[in-house]
Amino acid sequence: QVQLVESGGGLVQARGSLRLSCAASTIILNINTVEWYRQAPGSQRELVASITSGGRTNYADSVKGRFTISRGNAKNTVYLQMNSLKPEDTALYYCHTLVFWGQGTQVTVSS
Repeated sequence: QVQLVESGGGLVQARGSLRLSCAASTIILNINTVEWYRQAPGSQRELVASITSGGRTNYADSVKGRFTISRGNAKNTVYLQMNSLKPEDTALYYCHTLVFWGQGTQVTVSS
């Protein structure tokens, strides 16, 4: 059974930074496209960033220039570095690959 575990969320002031981590129990994150999604209360889940197995990245317009998705040196880990955070970035952030989802990690940005 594949498990994705997100961590790194928390409460931060506007213009602050956080780094989210997504870890898996297998090599699944290394060989497939991995995506970060977020969902704010009352809103639909939206794609924030993705990285292919070859390292190609893509970002939502709302986070371009502020967020960076990457694979870590540690095996089976994908990161989302979030800088210049805004209150509108407040959401539950999920890691996703293939048909697997993590449980989410909460990010709250205060103004």
